Amino acid sequence: MFTWDKNWEVVIGLEVHTQLQTQSKIFSGSSTAYGAEPNTQASAVDIALPGVLPVMNLEAARLAVKFGLAIGAHINQRNVFARKNYFYPDLPKGYQISQMELPIVGLGKLDIETEEGTKEIGITRAHLEEDAGKSLHEDFHGQTGIDLNRAGTPLLEIVSEPDMRSPAEAVAYLRKLHSLVRYIEICDGNMQEGSFRCDANVSVRPRGQQELGTRTELKNINSFRFVERAIEFEIERQIDILEDGGSIVQETRLYDADKHETRSMRSKEEAHDYRYFPDPDLPPMILEDSFLDEVRATLPELPTQKRQRFIDELGLSESDANVLTAEREVADFFEAAANATKAETKLVANWMTGELFANLNKSELSIDESPISSAQLATLLDRIADKTLSGNTAKKVFTGLWEQEGEVDEIIEAKGLKQITDTGAIEAIVDEVIANCSEQVEQYKGGNEKVIGFLVGQVMQKSKGKANPQMANQMLKEKLDA
Repeated sequence: MFTWDKNWEVVIGLEVHTQLQTQSKIFSGSSTAYGAEPNTQASAVDIALPGVLPVMNLEAARLAVKFGLAIGAHINQRNVFARKNYFYPDLPKGYQISQMELPIVGLGKLDIETEEGTKEIGITRAHLEEDAGKSLHEDFHGQTGIDLNRAGTPLLEIVSEPDMRSPAEAVAYLRKLHSLVRYIEICDGNMQEGSFRCDANVSVRPRGQQELGTRTELKNINSFRFVERAIEFEIERQIDILEDGGSIVQETRLYDADKHETRSMRSKEEAHDYRYFPDPDLPPMILEDSFLDEVRATLPELPTQKRQRFIDELGLSESDANVLTAEREVADFFEAAANATKAETKLVANWMTGELFANLNKSELSIDESPISSAQLATLLDRIADKTLSGNTAKKVFTGLWEQEGEVDEIIEAKGLKQITDTGAIEAIVDEVIANCSEQVEQYKGGNEKVIGFLVGQVMQKSKGKANPQMANQMLKEKLDA
């Protein structure tokens, strides 16, 4: 775990740009599909050619309100769009349409789990805005290419309070937010494609001081691991400067993952530097009560609610419930398997967090890409529950399922894996083991009960893993204790 001199306190706030899952852009009918040829999805509206006017995409407002309701935030039923003025080559208008004084989502909160327990992270606001284009620096022989396909793509910028006190807390918050926006289906969360991007504001101050230190902003970090590493580096950099008698400059810095360092990008602007003013082409957006009620009715069961239900109704441990509700697709897979099997839910959880996750991680697959379906896992667990399979032979069937060798019962039949539960057959093997292991039998009768494990192992070996181990264990004890 990353540590620093505890004479210093770290203060972190995150700004997360969440691309909303709309089919068209926020103020035009242009497509938001990813991967199109450069500059084929930028309309006259997106680049503000003379004579065009923006028209608000109602779906973007609906998704923003959905997020606000999910975090228990205040929804501003009258919200205003503003022009944020700055010059950059990939900003074709010379300004960005955003929200400043009256954003669509006001104060809310998100709870995260830390080593000390649950911690509440305040969310200051979430405002709608349009994305800029993208500057491309590779393959242009020292020049820069501009792709305006992203220009006008709808974003919800989610701004936290400076409530996080460590890189670990920042990552926990970011993961929780990532899970939430995917649960409520407002964003696909794809960090590699830029659908979920994070800027981190980091400062340090002497412990006990109330006044905040000078902050730096780390821009557009595109993975949880890099967010943590970038903040760690910045904490060390700032502490080193302050302990050497220097001062921190308020600026924007870029994180270089290859060199594991941050470097200065530009001086940090304040709001007045952008000369915000209400956009004259867009009237205030008024959200009726009926619209809020309509959006509220579409909210699914939220991750925290699902987690608690898994604990209260399905009997899962807190740790299992945390893992199985971290992603909506994982939770859906678990529930589908649990509902389809006669096995206990704990067994479903164990096989998912054990065998299934291990194989998915090894193959770098998501749960949606799993070669084994929830129905197949349920059938496999049924065969454990009805004692057709032991735990070890079930793993062989799992491997067969993973390698697409057939369905559960077909694999059991083809590999001859059906567990022996016939008492007569098991008794014959037990008698043979007792006769051949006289030394271990004497040890058991002399008080060394642990040796029973060895004897059960011999039964399993002679039965080629097919004997029911519980029956073998019970029968051995009955015969040796007689």
